Amino acid sequence: FKFWVHLMFNMLGLVMFGAVLESEWGTRRFLVFYSVCVLGAALCQFALATWQVYEQSRVVFSVGASGGIYGLLVAFGWLFPNQRIGLFFLPITFKARHFAIGLIVLQLLLALFGGRTGESHVAHLGGAFFGLALILYWRRDRNRPPQGPSPRRRRSHLRVVR
Repeated sequence: FKFWVHLMFNMLGLVMFGAVLESEWGTRRFLVFYSVCVLGAALCQFALATWQVYEQSRVVFSVGASGGIYGLLVAFGWLFPNQRIGLFFLPITFKARHFAIGLIVLQLLLALFGGRTGESHVAHLGGAFFGLALILYWRRDRNRPPQGPSPRRRRSHLRVVR
């Protein structure tokens, strides 16, 4: 049951954040970004698993793309910091930047003190870190399109409502 709930929230995050980011960046840039986040998350998880084998003689397996979702969350919070996000099971909304920061802090606390929850909090943090690193790299590169909502793409059917 927990696996299916986790998968459902990943797909919800992919639709919520991925659709807007793909509309903003275009398909190619979006796929590059998502792939970097997933691979970065896998690299972090692999580093943790390697450490656990050598230091704790414990083998841990992990599968999934949640790190990519956390990368999308960071990108959405960076590009649309004041956009309000509501969750269907909570009656309140959050600014995107506060939502992203809150979930990342939660993942950090769970990674440090959460014990065995069955989720790879390190992979989530790795995806968020690699996503932020790529956004900062693209922002530094003046040949890339500007960050934030562009007037041309704002007219898209997947626009962000403010």
